[in-house]
Amino acid sequence: MKALTWQGKRSVSVEEVPDPRIQGPTDAIVRMTSTAICGSDLHLYEVLGPFMDKGDIIGHEPMGIVEEVGSSVTNIKAGDRVVIPFNVSCGHCWMCRHGLQSQCETTQVRGYNSGAALFGYSWLYGSVPGGQAEYLRVPHADYGPIKVPQTGEDERYLYLSDIVPTAWQGVQYANVPEGGSLAVLGLGPVGQFAARIGRHLGYRVIAVDPVPERRAMAERHGIEALDLHDGVAEELRERTDGRGPDSVVDAVGMEAHGS
Repeated sequence: MKALTWQGKRSVSVEEVPDPRIQGPTDAIVRMTSTAICGSDLHLYEVLGPFMDKGDIIGHEPMGIVEEVGSSVTNIKAGDRVVIPFNVSCGHCWMCRHGLQSQCETTQVRGYNSGAALFGYSWLYGSVPGGQAEYLRVPHADYGPIKVPQTGEDERYLYLSDIVPTAWQGVQYANVPEGGSLAVLGLGPVGQFAARIGRHLGYRVIAVDPVPERRAMAERHGIEALDLHDGVAEELRERTDGRGPDSVVDAVGMEAHGS
């Protein structure tokens, strides 16, 4: 099959690689129909390069059609259309049972003191081949894949793999009071979703980003958008009765301009 592979710092290429196969009873093989490119893939492109091997298959925001399942998988079957979450988690350990699937004790990468294994994301997270490929082996497929309807464009469901849950959880963690105000720092994809989710939940949302096109996109959805400047913190206070917003979501990411 063809797959997008890491070849070195700032170097990726599509290569021919062996097709994945069922390796255990809870595996599934999924034929990819769409994958997204995550902002965190840029970490592999740059700072996480020392934890990558040449030829590693990247990608962790995929969806597709189930081709084959292991003997213990009963929740999905061949022909089902599924979205694959970023985390590889078992669903039955203490962490998973307490809603902390990103710390799954079954797939946890203890050698690096990391959390659960992740698709396509370096030694630090298990070196599990990723989804920017024609086929993907999904471990713990008896728990992870999410069935979606057979109808509708992939784009209707694809973002359930990572980015919409990331933004939703960020807003939940921010614990905005009912009818309160939420500042969103950064209007990349996660920030755009977080801002819209805040509006959907009835909050006043004020976002900050230096890129005019990003601010214009947010404003189309009823979000107040501010340019990044030296006095932006004071402007946020002024717009919120001198107290500042009730809650803040930082959606800038790791490799920002400045600290």
